[in-house]
Amino acid sequence: MSRIGKKPIALQKATVEIKGDHIVVKGPNGQLERDIPQLISVVVEDDQIQVKRENDSKQARSLHGLVRSLVANMVEGVSNGYTKTLELVGVGYRASVAGNTLTLNVGLSHTVDFVAPEGITFEVEKNTTVRVKGIDKELVGNLSANIRAIRKPEPYKGKGIKYAGEVIRRKAGKAK
Repeated sequence: MSRIGKKPIALQKATVEIKGDHIVVKGPNGQLERDIPQLISVVVEDDQIQVKRENDSKQARSLHGLVRSLVANMVEGVSNGYTKTLELVGVGYRASVAGNTLTLNVGLSHTVDFVAPEGITFEVEKNTTVRVKGIDKELVGNLSANIRAIRKPEPYKGKGIKYAGEVIRRKAGKAK
Protein backbone atom coordinates (compact mmCIF):
# COMPACT_ATOMS: atom_id res chain seq x y z
CA MET A 1 0.00 0.00 0.00
CA SER A 2 1.30 3.45 -0.89
CA ARG A 3 2.26 5.41 2.20
CA ILE A 4 1.64 8.70 0.45
CA GLY A 5 -1.59 7.51 -1.16
CA LYS A 6 -3.10 6.49 2.19
CA LYS A 7 -2.68 9.93 3.80
CA PRO A 8 -5.88 12.01 3.75
CA ILE A 9 -5.77 15.53 2.31
CA ALA A 10 -7.16 18.26 4.57
CA LEU A 11 -9.36 20.79 2.82
CA GLN A 12 -7.93 24.12 3.97
CA LYS A 13 -9.94 26.90 2.33
CA ALA A 14 -10.88 24.87 -0.74
CA THR A 15 -14.01 23.18 -2.03
CA VAL A 16 -13.90 20.08 -4.21
CA GLU A 17 -16.29 18.87 -6.90
CA ILE A 18 -15.90 15.40 -8.39
CA LYS A 19 -17.70 14.66 -11.66
CA GLY A 20 -16.92 11.11 -12.75
CA ASP A 21 -13.22 11.02 -13.53
CA HIS A 22 -12.77 14.82 -13.36
CA ILE A 23 -11.91 16.82 -10.23
CA VAL A 24 -12.40 20.58 -9.79
CA VAL A 25 -10.79 22.32 -6.80
CA LYS A 26 -11.93 25.89 -6.05
CA GLY A 27 -10.43 28.24 -3.51
CA PRO A 28 -9.80 31.91 -2.75
CA ASN A 29 -6.95 32.11 -5.30
CA GLY A 30 -8.78 30.46 -8.20
CA GLN A 31 -9.76 27.11 -9.62
CA LEU A 32 -7.82 24.08 -10.90
CA GLU A 33 -9.08 21.05 -12.83
CA ARG A 34 -7.58 17.64 -13.55
CA ASP A 35 -8.65 14.29 -14.97
CA ILE A 36 -8.28 11.27 -12.68
CA PRO A 37 -7.17 7.89 -14.07
CA GLN A 38 -9.89 5.22 -14.07
CA LEU A 39 -8.03 2.93 -11.67
CA ILE A 40 -8.12 5.63 -8.95
CA SER A 41 -11.14 7.06 -7.12
CA VAL A 42 -11.29 10.26 -5.11
CA VAL A 43 -13.81 10.57 -2.26
CA VAL A 44 -14.62 13.61 -0.12
CA GLU A 45 -15.41 12.68 3.49
CA ASP A 46 -16.04 15.35 6.15
CA ASP A 47 -13.30 17.94 5.56
CA GLN A 48 -10.85 15.49 4.01
CA ILE A 49 -10.15 13.96 0.62
CA GLN A 50 -9.31 10.25 0.39
CA VAL A 51 -7.62 8.79 -2.68
CA LYS A 52 -8.33 5.09 -3.18
CA ARG A 53 -7.37 2.57 -5.82
CA GLU A 54 -9.71 0.07 -7.44
CA ASN A 55 -7.37 -2.95 -7.34
CA ASP A 56 -3.77 -3.92 -6.60
CA SER A 57 -2.46 -3.99 -10.16
CA LYS A 58 0.98 -2.53 -10.80
CA GLN A 59 -0.45 0.45 -12.67
CA ALA A 60 -3.01 1.22 -9.94
CA ARG A 61 -0.30 1.05 -7.27
CA SER A 62 1.96 3.38 -9.24
CA LEU A 63 -0.83 5.92 -9.81
CA HIS A 64 -2.10 5.90 -6.21
CA GLY A 65 0.56 8.12 -4.63
CA LEU A 66 0.90 10.24 -7.76
CA VAL A 67 -2.78 11.21 -7.88
CA ARG A 68 -2.81 11.91 -4.14
CA SER A 69 0.17 14.27 -4.52
CA LEU A 70 -1.38 16.01 -7.52
CA VAL A 71 -4.68 16.58 -5.69
CA ALA A 72 -2.84 17.80 -2.56
CA ASN A 73 -0.87 20.26 -4.71
CA MET A 74 -4.12 21.51 -6.25
CA VAL A 75 -5.65 22.12 -2.80
CA GLU A 76 -2.49 23.89 -1.59
CA GLY A 77 -2.33 26.00 -4.76
CA VAL A 78 -5.89 27.34 -4.64
CA SER A 79 -5.60 27.91 -0.87
CA ASN A 80 -2.15 29.53 -0.54
CA GLY A 81 -0.47 29.57 -3.97
CA TYR A 82 3.12 28.79 -4.94
CA THR A 83 6.16 31.03 -5.30
CA LYS A 84 9.60 30.41 -6.80
CA THR A 85 12.29 33.03 -6.28
CA LEU A 86 15.16 33.46 -8.75
CA GLU A 87 18.27 35.58 -8.24
CA LEU A 88 20.32 37.18 -11.02
CA VAL A 89 24.03 37.20 -10.16
CA GLY A 90 26.44 39.10 -12.40
CA VAL A 91 27.53 42.59 -13.33
CA GLY A 92 24.82 44.26 -15.41
CA TYR A 93 22.34 41.40 -14.96
CA ARG A 94 18.89 42.83 -14.33
CA ALA A 95 15.23 42.11 -14.76
CA SER A 96 12.18 44.26 -15.25
CA VAL A 97 8.49 43.57 -15.55
CA ALA A 98 5.97 45.47 -17.65
CA GLY A 99 2.40 44.21 -17.45
CA ASN A 100 2.66 40.44 -17.74
CA THR A 101 6.03 40.42 -19.56
CA LEU A 102 9.34 39.75 -17.80
CA THR A 103 12.41 41.21 -19.56
CA LEU A 104 15.87 39.86 -18.69
CA ASN A 105 19.24 41.44 -19.47
CA VAL A 106 21.74 38.69 -18.66
CA GLY A 107 24.84 39.40 -20.72
CA LEU A 108 23.44 38.28 -24.05
CA SER A 109 23.43 40.46 -27.18
CA HIS A 110 19.66 40.78 -26.84
CA THR A 111 17.07 40.94 -24.10
CA VAL A 112 15.01 37.86 -23.29
CA ASP A 113 11.25 38.30 -22.82
CA PHE A 114 8.90 35.91 -21.04
CA VAL A 115 5.15 36.41 -21.33
CA ALA A 116 3.34 35.08 -18.27
CA PRO A 117 0.79 32.39 -19.02
CA GLU A 118 -2.68 32.76 -17.54
CA GLY A 119 -2.57 32.38 -13.76
CA ILE A 120 1.11 33.35 -13.40
CA THR A 121 2.46 36.71 -12.20
CA PHE A 122 5.99 38.09 -12.06
CA GLU A 123 7.40 40.35 -9.36
CA VAL A 124 10.83 42.01 -9.53
CA GLU A 125 12.70 43.34 -6.48
CA LYS A 126 15.89 45.42 -6.69
CA ASN A 127 16.28 44.50 -10.40
CA THR A 128 17.99 41.22 -9.45
CA THR A 129 15.31 39.15 -7.72
CA VAL A 130 12.41 37.65 -9.68
CA ARG A 131 9.42 35.98 -8.06
CA VAL A 132 7.20 33.68 -10.12
CA LYS A 133 3.79 33.29 -8.45
CA GLY A 134 0.77 31.18 -9.32
CA ILE A 135 -1.66 28.51 -8.16
CA ASP A 136 -0.46 25.66 -10.38
CA LYS A 137 2.73 24.13 -8.91
CA GLU A 138 3.69 22.45 -12.17
CA LEU A 139 3.35 25.63 -14.21
CA VAL A 140 5.29 27.76 -11.68
CA GLY A 141 8.11 25.19 -11.55
CA ASN A 142 8.37 24.76 -15.32
CA LEU A 143 8.38 28.50 -15.99
CA SER A 144 11.05 29.03 -13.31
CA ALA A 145 13.18 26.28 -14.83
CA ASN A 146 12.83 27.85 -18.29
CA ILE A 147 13.92 31.24 -16.94
CA ARG A 148 16.91 29.64 -15.15
CA ALA A 149 17.89 27.80 -18.36
CA ILE A 150 18.54 31.13 -20.14
CA ARG A 151 21.77 31.56 -18.15
CA LYS A 152 22.56 28.74 -15.74
CA PRO A 153 24.97 29.61 -12.92
CA GLU A 154 28.54 28.81 -13.87
CA PRO A 155 30.97 27.29 -11.35
CA TYR A 156 33.94 29.67 -11.75
CA LYS A 157 32.51 33.09 -10.93
CA GLY A 158 28.99 32.03 -9.91
CA LYS A 159 27.34 34.26 -12.53
CA GLY A 160 23.93 33.37 -13.87
CA ILE A 161 20.32 32.88 -12.81
CA LYS A 162 19.88 30.70 -9.73
CA TYR A 163 17.10 29.74 -7.37
CA ALA A 164 17.04 31.54 -4.02
CA GLY A 165 18.95 29.42 -1.54
CA GLU A 166 20.63 27.34 -4.24
CA VAL A 167 24.28 26.64 -3.48
CA ILE A 168 26.63 26.80 -6.44
CA ARG A 169 29.72 24.59 -6.07
CA ARG A 170 32.66 26.74 -7.05
CA LYS A 171 35.74 25.53 -8.91
CA ALA A 172 39.26 26.86 -8.39
CA GLY A 173 40.06 27.81 -11.98
CA LYS A 174 43.54 27.93 -13.53
CA ALA A 175 46.56 28.05 -11.24
CA LYS A 176 49.05 30.79 -12.04
